[in-house]
Amino acid sequence: MQRFLFPRWVNPLLGLLAVAAAAGAVFAGAMGGLLTDPVTLNIGYQPTQPVPFSHAIHAGQLKMDCRYCHNTVFDAAHAAIPPTATCVNCHSPANDQGVTSLAAVHSESAKLAPIRESWETGRSMAWKRVHNLPEFVYFNHAAHVNSGVSCKSCHGRVDQMEVVYQHEELSMAWCITCHRNPEPHLRPKEFVTKLDWEFESPEAQAEFAKEWREEHHINPQVHCAVCHR
Repeated sequence: MQRFLFPRWVNPLLGLLAVAAAAGAVFAGAMGGLLTDPVTLNIGYQPTQPVPFSHAIHAGQLKMDCRYCHNTVFDAAHAAIPPTATCVNCHSPANDQGVTSLAAVHSESAKLAPIRESWETGRSMAWKRVHNLPEFVYFNHAAHVNSGVSCKSCHGRVDQMEVVYQHEELSMAWCITCHRNPEPHLRPKEFVTKLDWEFESPEAQAEFAKEWREEHHINPQVHCAVCHR
């Protein structure tokens, strides 16, 4: 019985193949580490805004509801960025006679100079986006909050943040984990924007979530077309 033998010139290629396999393993490990690294996922991302707006004061100390500024969150896919007019409702600038049209809270504050300029010129404020999903990802705010998912589940305790930052990784794996087990994130709809609200016990939360899911037919899907449309 004759054996088939490769030509001798093939021998050096085996070494190159081994080197390529090793390099591939290193590359795959590096990419895997980068894709799951908090820096890559933007956890803690905290851009400097044109106006030092404190959520800790407005949402925390003053107990302003999230919907006062983000007024489309229950009705649209996107939570609206507040226009300058919303800010002016409380921080109305004075006219030439020193009279303000609306509430005059810190109307002469230097920190609010960009708001006054925006109001006078009609140019929108250039707020910097904090939570920025890829363009190929579809996320509907209204679908989540109307199902009883609190703002806190994705954004953290914004009412305690002096400067808002990205609290969660917002990765595909993170989203799928919630879709597979949404019950820990469910609460009565009227408390969705009340970030400091909690159930009296874990048992009460579990009982509510089970009944809420059955009553409202909450069965999140995990197939690709849910988010990639």
